[in-house]
Amino acid sequence: MKRMISIACLLAGAALLAGCPKKPTTIQPPTAGTQVGGSSSTAPGGGASTDGSAFGGDSGANGARGVGGNGSGASGRQVIYFDFDKSEIKPEFADIVKSNAQSLISHPNFKVKLEGNTDERGTREYNIGLGERRAQAVRRALMLHGVTESQITTVSFGAERPAAEGDDEAAWAQNRRVELVSPP
Repeated sequence: MKRMISIACLLAGAALLAGCPKKPTTIQPPTAGTQVGGSSSTAPGGGASTDGSAFGGDSGANGARGVGGNGSGASGRQVIYFDFDKSEIKPEFADIVKSNAQSLISHPNFKVKLEGNTDERGTREYNIGLGERRAQAVRRALMLHGVTESQITTVSFGAERPAAEGDDEAAWAQNRRVELVSPP
């Protein structure tokens, strides 16, 4: 009887451990000079980056930009904006997801980092969680288009990296975002 109880306890412990996340999410502190300016993309709800290229796409005589390219700063970023307290991708950003997915699929060695961000409202813990949910929503959308899991990493900065300073809806709308960044 004791032996059966011991086996049951071991199985219950194994089941609990199996439910634990395999890879913990790490939160990187912001670094100086990496804030995204307002010129890298259109206003929230406006759509794609102003350079007109998806990650991995060519940008004419300037060479490759985006995922796997030599682009840095704003040229290696695209932005998807979110509604307040939401992590669902709005329909107007479907083209950004699709074009990036096509680029990543056609270049399997390219990678993308999804940086989830929020506005300043809410606790630090809540905003980190919301930024992660937003990054995971974009990750799922890319994977539904056929991008492999190994090409995507996610990180949540919460409200730590605002794109716009201010305490009004215009600034908050620019901060509720996921940036698709080509890793160095």
